[in-house]
Amino acid sequence: MPGLKLGLLVMLACSAAAADGVALRDELLTRIEKDQQARFAGIAWAAEHGADGIVDEASLTEQERQEYTALWAEVSRIDAENTAWLKQIVQQQGWPTYSAVGIDAGDAAWLMVQHADADPSFQRLCLDLMSALPADEMSQSSLAMLTDRVLLAEGRGQIYGTQFIVKDGQWVPRDLQDPDNVDARREEIGLPPLAEYKEMLEAVMRGEEIE
Repeated sequence: MPGLKLGLLVMLACSAAAADGVALRDELLTRIEKDQQARFAGIAWAAEHGADGIVDEASLTEQERQEYTALWAEVSRIDAENTAWLKQIVQQQGWPTYSAVGIDAGDAAWLMVQHADADPSFQRLCLDLMSALPADEMSQSSLAMLTDRVLLAEGRGQIYGTQFIVKDGQWVPRDLQDPDNVDARREEIGLPPLAEYKEMLEAVMRGEEIE
């Protein structure tokens, strides 16, 4: 009987853990759907009122300026909510790995951290946690994007060229280290050449769908 009771307790514990994993997965996917809806609403608006998603705010009417501000204020609100929620998850359970929540939900967690620019120390914490994972528990290209984000937040140049800003009416990489070898570094982690990536970014910002 003691063995039977122990086995039952183990089964119950496994069932509870599985249920927690499903609930976490569902919440990650729900939250990132709201994140993407808000962002793409802002991108669509910018595509309609600018070139390559670059909006000249000085040329906007007062109503247009209010619309533009409101759209990105909603993005910031969602980012803040997601960051606060994910911080609790990471503190309590560690990083949501692919094996724990699935690839799509694991990528959703990464995207939340990628958008947690208001909390760079949390981004650094998550980067360190993800970097310590086995390679199959985390997208290496996503890890590269977060690496660039964290390096820039820490005042250092990015190394993969994944982060762009608008300069002189053009999308350009921010503070890129060793640009002559960036494509070699990108190839190592499964990213396309920088010029191709820039074209994809511009297409997205024009509101085009990327296959």
